[in-house]
Amino acid sequence: MKFLEPEWHDKLSSTNTVLMERLRDGEDIPAGFVLAALEQTAGHGRSDHHWVSLPGEDLTFSFLLPTHHDISGLASLSMSISLGIASALDTYGFITQTKWPNDLLVQGRKIGGILSEESNVKRPDGHAIVVGIGINVNMNKLLASSMKKAATSLRIETGKKHAIKDVLATILEALPEWIDHWEAGGFPAIRDEWLARCCFVGERITVGEGKVQKSGILTGFGARGQIILRGDDGSLCDIWAGDVV
Repeated sequence: MKFLEPEWHDKLSSTNTVLMERLRDGEDIPAGFVLAALEQTAGHGRSDHHWVSLPGEDLTFSFLLPTHHDISGLASLSMSISLGIASALDTYGFITQTKWPNDLLVQGRKIGGILSEESNVKRPDGHAIVVGIGINVNMNKLLASSMKKAATSLRIETGKKHAIKDVLATILEALPEWIDHWEAGGFPAIRDEWLARCCFVGERITVGEGKVQKSGILTGFGARGQIILRGDDGSLCDIWAGDVV
């Protein structure tokens, strides 16, 4: 996996939305294309969650990843990208954890998230996957404390502000190795690293979406990155999507 020089914009609605639209409009976008914005006016995550960021203060970008990987294994793509970003953020002097399926935490507080979406545009180089990433870079403590869920940022963790474009360069340098691991072997190729970073393994969790939720012990992960949950009756079930509490 190789990334191209990022295409920066002062303001976009959502880097994922715009990149998906450009693909649908027939634009010939190469693999590894990176679209970044200093401000997003309608950033979003999974389940239509909104991504809050201040203009020029936080990192929001998307990239195009065509893949011939088995489409049923794409659930673990965000997990490999989480590991790459976590390794990049570790260089700033703190430990980053992953939270299934696509969040990044520092001491239990969210510092970033990932949204992978498949475009229905047919390409000779495989399924067109648009991967959107948001990282809290210069969010201050006051804004972080106003979030519904505990949040943090590079600024809060390091005590200083950081150049947005430099943070993106650090992440893009780390990501290819992890994406290549995933391309070569799917989730089994990153399983050990994932288990070492993932929070809540062996703990009781509630996972699901909306009113469809299940509780039990997070015992591990299946061959395609799905959660294996042990219920109170000892039975095991696979969970493929949802938020973990």
